[in-house]
Amino acid sequence: MSSLPPNLLQRASRVSVLLLDVDGVLTDGRIIYAEYGDELKCFDVQDGAGLVFWNRVGLKSAVITARTSRLMKRRAKELRVDALIQGALMKLPAYERLLRRFHVAEEQVCAIGDDLMELPILRRVGFAVAVPNAVEEVKRISHYVTRRPGGRGAVREVVDIILKAKGLWDDVMQRY
Repeated sequence: MSSLPPNLLQRASRVSVLLLDVDGVLTDGRIIYAEYGDELKCFDVQDGAGLVFWNRVGLKSAVITARTSRLMKRRAKELRVDALIQGALMKLPAYERLLRRFHVAEEQVCAIGDDLMELPILRRVGFAVAVPNAVEEVKRISHYVTRRPGGRGAVREVVDIILKAKGLWDDVMQRY
């Protein structure tokens, strides 16, 4: 934590809503089709634990994805994600609805993305994060690029940073 620049920690300390993409962020970006047409995705357990910690301290989480997947609906329910918006080919209108729904300013939002569709949101949020496997345009405008790849702990890395910057990490640790 101490190796992070003060301006980054300040951005992180203002966050109260975590906004995620699915493919490439909550998963490694691969979509596997089974023989009978079922779609498979792999989710990281540490990312899931991070979202549980996030919710436990009373912060809001949301997912906006261009695809529609029963698997994501199930995973969002398991993790108690506050808002799941699927089939959003244009993500900015969905993001603006979330701002109104959660009654937050843009500087209170952290968004994690990996591809061009997230650029309009990442340009506006208070804490824009890219995963290392993100396209260059996303990495270039982000405030932070995670060490861990999408689908392999990147979400957990960001959750830990924000909770520590907000002084909420001890609240999480009290349970353990």
